[in-house]
Amino acid sequence: MAGRTAPFSGFEWMIAWRYLRARRAEGGVSVMTWISLIGITLAVFALIVTLAVRAGFRAEFVDTILGANAHVTVYTTDRIDEDGVQLKGFGDYAALSQGIAAVPGVTRAAPLIRGQVMVTDGERTNGAEVYGIAPEDLASIPRVGEGAEAIGDLARFPEGIALGSVLAREVGVTVGDRVRVISPSGVKTAFGSSPRVNAYEVVYIFTAGRYDIDKARIYMPFAEAQAFFNREGFADEIEVMVENPDRIDDMALPVLNAAGPEALIWTWKDSAGAFLRALDIEDNVMFVILSILVLIAAMNIVSGLIMLVKNKGRDIGILRTMGLTEGSILRVFFICGAFTGVIGTALGVVLGCLFALNIDSIMAALNSLTGQEVWDPSIRGIYALPARLQGADVLSAVALSLGLSFVVTIFPARRAARMNPVEALRYE
Repeated sequence: MAGRTAPFSGFEWMIAWRYLRARRAEGGVSVMTWISLIGITLAVFALIVTLAVRAGFRAEFVDTILGANAHVTVYTTDRIDEDGVQLKGFGDYAALSQGIAAVPGVTRAAPLIRGQVMVTDGERTNGAEVYGIAPEDLASIPRVGEGAEAIGDLARFPEGIALGSVLAREVGVTVGDRVRVISPSGVKTAFGSSPRVNAYEVVYIFTAGRYDIDKARIYMPFAEAQAFFNREGFADEIEVMVENPDRIDDMALPVLNAAGPEALIWTWKDSAGAFLRALDIEDNVMFVILSILVLIAAMNIVSGLIMLVKNKGRDIGILRTMGLTEGSILRVFFICGAFTGVIGTALGVVLGCLFALNIDSIMAALNSLTGQEVWDPSIRGIYALPARLQGADVLSAVALSLGLSFVVTIFPARRAARMNPVEALRYE
């Protein structure tokens, strides 16, 4: 009794390869197969690029948040002391900062003064937010202090102020120029509060990477900010940085306990959590939509394979009479269909990876062709379209494409395998 051949034997690959190489006039690869090949390539390309941009945008967005803002902000509500005086902020900010800094996992706790101001060079005026901070604390902020993208001398910060790059550009100043800072709640007189106006030298201009930060933020020495906003002896809040910002929820309670019963906290996830959750929902929806595109492209394989089975009916009858089993016929046509999915997926991966790795050059070329900025940072918050190619994203795209291609190929291949050889050869 003859032994059974192993699945996907050499002769099965040889027959499938001959069918794929056959000319259209001989009943070979149809136009539908080429359409499905191009469709799968474009679908996988779009899926990989979308996943890379999604990952890059999220990473850049979170990095700019963590690189220029507090991981935890400790603040307190207004309260009335025993003498009936309204108190704002923390009077014991130095001791409070030391206590919070001693919490395991906290890398820095710095008192801050915050206030809304107008800044002008005499002709142009913009609104801004002042952060009063000690020089050593400013230097430790990753996207603002030492090592950040900036111009000027950070060592001269006690002699002036630091401006965001967009704010400096819109006001029309650079390092060494002087600007006037105007606070509406200034000197208190018998007739009310009069605006406070001080002139400061711009000693440092930074680019944090977030348009909204660079457009509206001013750093001022802590003691000067206290005097400017009539906050002598107080700090508005405590800025806390931690070792692992992703685990900020685990740090919230220890920081709150160290801050005392009157303190409240606000973490970076509280401020950006809604946006990040919206990104997650958008990511899932986009993945589903692009998966449907891959499925549509893969369904074209069915059309092409059905046409191939119809054209090769006589060959199937002859092969069956020669002793080929239904399983062998199924595998021959499965190889023909799966080959389209594999080649299309491979081409899509190559194109997608090349696009993601060269996205800066591509965006620069688009800017040159259109004559304007395709990516508007004032709308999208960050300055460039980022892409972060991750192995897991590429593997998920490959698995999805190959899985769908293999599944849809089974049905026309089974039809070929179950074809009755007598019916196939009746009219030959």
